[in-house]
Amino acid sequence: MTTPLKENLSSLKNKLVDHQQIPGNTEHTEADTPAVKVQSKSVNMTRCVIKKSEVQSFIERCMLAVGTQAHHARSLAEVLVEGDHRGHGSHGLNRMDMYVNDVKSGICAKDGEPVVEKQTAATALVDGKNLLGPVVGNFCMQLAIEKAKEVGIGWVVAHGSNHYGIAGYYAMQALKENMIGMSFTNTSPLVVPTRAKACTIGTNPISVAAPGNDGDSFVLDMATSAVALGKVELHARREESIPEGWGCDSKGKITTDPKEVLNGGGLVPIGGSEATGGYKGYGLGMMVEIFCGILAGAQYSKHIRMWKETGRVANLGQCFVAINPDNFHPDFKDRMSDLMSIQRDLEPSDQGTPVLVAGDPERENMRKCEEMGGIPYHINVVNFVNECAKQIGVSKLLPTV
Repeated sequence: MTTPLKENLSSLKNKLVDHQQIPGNTEHTEADTPAVKVQSKSVNMTRCVIKKSEVQSFIERCMLAVGTQAHHARSLAEVLVEGDHRGHGSHGLNRMDMYVNDVKSGICAKDGEPVVEKQTAATALVDGKNLLGPVVGNFCMQLAIEKAKEVGIGWVVAHGSNHYGIAGYYAMQALKENMIGMSFTNTSPLVVPTRAKACTIGTNPISVAAPGNDGDSFVLDMATSAVALGKVELHARREESIPEGWGCDSKGKITTDPKEVLNGGGLVPIGGSEATGGYKGYGLGMMVEIFCGILAGAQYSKHIRMWKETGRVANLGQCFVAINPDNFHPDFKDRMSDLMSIQRDLEPSDQGTPVLVAGDPERENMRKCEEMGGIPYHINVVNFVNECAKQIGVSKLLPTV
């Protein structure tokens, strides 16, 4: 069921965590969207709210239409919807066309299951068989959890995988077993190392999830680049400058011009320039590459295909870890809750903006979604995926207004 947002648009933009990337190559404005009737008033509607179940069903139908196995389609849909629900729209519904195209073109396998190539009591090497990233991710994370139940830790790496959505989705699976979870993946080279000019490192995300009491948890889910590429693309479409420290030009110099970043430049690591600690983000990106590409025997660094290239398989490397706190010092959850409370109870430097811990912004986004009865989507995203659905013969589209 689709309902208009009850808050005015400017207020909504301020309140919601908005990472949505509007698809297409043209500028989108509120004038591009249809007028709808709300309490006898005509307004320009740029967002609509759609139930999670409707979005998930829609993604599954689209993936089934191109031959994806039913349980694989479900795995993908769950990850993408969770990304949107948690406020990471750059890894949600608006990425659906990428997965559809990968399967439709045959560059990503649609049949089979991941295979364990070698393992010990605590470790495993998995061949993802070029399947959808979420299929590989779920298989590996569950294997890591099983090993952690037996011996206290499970460390599983995979090659032959593909884009798997938000890293936090897999780390959080360990929370259900009162364990610490970690997830890492390498990506297409989009980041310029400190002192360099060329992109040879991916955004290489890191996620760590740790349980506290009463369902509370610490959930870090971050790229090792200063920002996602989609944000730079969006600024370029709007002909807006980007904040200093997001990207560099073709000479490796920090720039505020998004077009210089996109045309020969690249993203910079967390920290920005060398003077502001960018080498730390660079080091973290390299760490992820070691855990994923190198350890797993996957592609790595500049050898990974470029973003959205479909001429060759991705062969991404990924790493999944589960740790059972019961094998270490007792009272982990009590101590974890105290650690988070210490931070949250600090007096904020700016009244009205409380001190948070990793995972709090996502929980707030989910709370707002529950209040609205669904997930808010920009109308252009909905129109875009509906058009993609039509092209593959899916007739029951996402509702708009």
